[in-house]
Amino acid sequence: MAAVEDHQSQPEASGLRRFLRKFTASDQELESEEVRRESAKADCVCADRVRRGQLVKLSGRLRTVVYTPRTNLPTLEAELYDGTDVVTLVFLGRRHIAGIEPGRALTAAGRVAVRDGRKVIYNPHYSLDAPK
Repeated sequence: MAAVEDHQSQPEASGLRRFLRKFTASDQELESEEVRRESAKADCVCADRVRRGQLVKLSGRLRTVVYTPRTNLPTLEAELYDGTDVVTLVFLGRRHIAGIEPGRALTAAGRVAVRDGRKVIYNPHYSLDAPK
């Protein structure tokens, strides 16, 4: 009977740990944990594990969105953060895409490249997640 009581008290202890963590963790740590949980629910790969040439599906939030005017080809670049790392989504020939804005959650798929030491996906397939 004692073993049953110990087993039942363990979920209470982990619930207490989660409750206390909300007060002791930084906002950035809490946001990272939340984004990682959402990404795991979407059955996506973690950004810190992707490698050059790999075809991946990532889910996260856009941190920054920047239009980069170039002489021959304008680009829209968005940093997708999944709680583990950042992958830059590059939309060639675009100045603006409706819904692609900082703070927006989305799922993107494509082949990973590396440019200037950063993970990049050019012209990814994407779907915007419902705002929360």
